[in-house]
Amino acid sequence: MPELLPEHSLAAETDSRRAAVYLVMAQIPEGKVVTYGEIASLAGLGRAARWVGRLMSQLPEGSRLPWHRVISAGGRLSLPAGTAAGHEQRMRLRAEGVTIINDRVDIRRHGWQSAEYSG
Repeated sequence: MPELLPEHSLAAETDSRRAAVYLVMAQIPEGKVVTYGEIASLAGLGRAARWVGRLMSQLPEGSRLPWHRVISAGGRLSLPAGTAAGHEQRMRLRAEGVTIINDRVDIRRHGWQSAEYSG
């Protein structure tokens, strides 16, 4: 069976996708949130929300990207409240003035849309 893409092309594509997600994440302003799906869309990855979530779970230690500003669809916080990461996400968002009620953020109030995305 012929190889569809050389292995180095797959790695380059993954690196390109990762860079696109990181670029979008770096632009999320303080006090705003965006969903995994919106990150995927803004990065040109279509409906790859789960891939974005997996990528974020693998951020390098000490990353300065605002991972805490990325949430699940409908404004849900995806990191469990009883975990260290969940506690840190809630603490960081509250410090930025984001209101959290029942593990949800009001997207209409705190949601971010880049100039490119909102048209």
